[in-house]
Amino acid sequence: MGLVYALGAYLSWGLVVPVHFRLLNGLSPGLILAERIVWSSLFALGLVALWRARLRSPFPLRARHGWLVASAALIAVNWLLYLGAVNSGHLLDASLGYYINPLVSVALGALVLGERLRPVQVAAVGIAALGVLTAVVMAGTLPWVALALAASFSLYGLIRKVVGIDPVVGFLAETLLLTPFALAYWAWTPETTPRDGQTLGLLALTGVTTALPLIWFAAAAERMKLATLGLLQYLAPTCLLLLSVLAYGEHVAPHQVPLFGLIWLALVLYALDSWRSARQAARASGAGPAAPPR
Repeated sequence: MGLVYALGAYLSWGLVVPVHFRLLNGLSPGLILAERIVWSSLFALGLVALWRARLRSPFPLRARHGWLVASAALIAVNWLLYLGAVNSGHLLDASLGYYINPLVSVALGALVLGERLRPVQVAAVGIAALGVLTAVVMAGTLPWVALALAASFSLYGLIRKVVGIDPVVGFLAETLLLTPFALAYWAWTPETTPRDGQTLGLLALTGVTTALPLIWFAAAAERMKLATLGLLQYLAPTCLLLLSVLAYGEHVAPHQVPLFGLIWLALVLYALDSWRSARQAARASGAGPAAPPR
């Protein structure tokens, strides 16, 4: 079942979610974000009420739970950037951002959590940085949407790792923290939500397409090896890339060719290193107790 959950999450992020939001491209990203937050809150409330006996309680509250304010702000920024990219026809930028994301997470783990990087991981991060630098030199501008998407989601993941709260409960807390801002946007924006049934239905479904992939991802993480789950994560940006080119007619710009090429090279190195490390760990665990660290 772990593989089924993982495929459900990544295929949703790579295919279902972008198509869903592309159908709402007549609305501004700000209005869609406000609707997404409110509907996600309602959906998460329903899940917590339904599954309350199965969820880990966050009480008593700890000081680290205050970081959920920052994670809520980061996921809101990430959602807004993503919506802007999808609705303006820049799915390639979104795809690139989520290719870069795991490498940024590796770098953050080393810098913030003190995790040791293997030589191949250092090389992969360096190659990815070279790709970004090459694109900047060729285009004269930073691929800021892709970098902002990668940075915001990587920082979000770092905070959620530090907070250590049940995924559904944490998601509910974040959306509830964001709901007042969504309601304020509704009150102050001159833009109004269309009242036709199709648009209202699509907006209501944003709560489902936001929450379910996150829940499926958490379920997969409990059932699968982290290395396998990590390799599968590239399915989402690959689907997004193919969707942008084949379905929506986007073209890879000249400065993006070396950028994507170097990012893919970095990811291949990273994936092979993760796979080799997982195999070594499996052999070590099967051979008996590991030697004490030195």
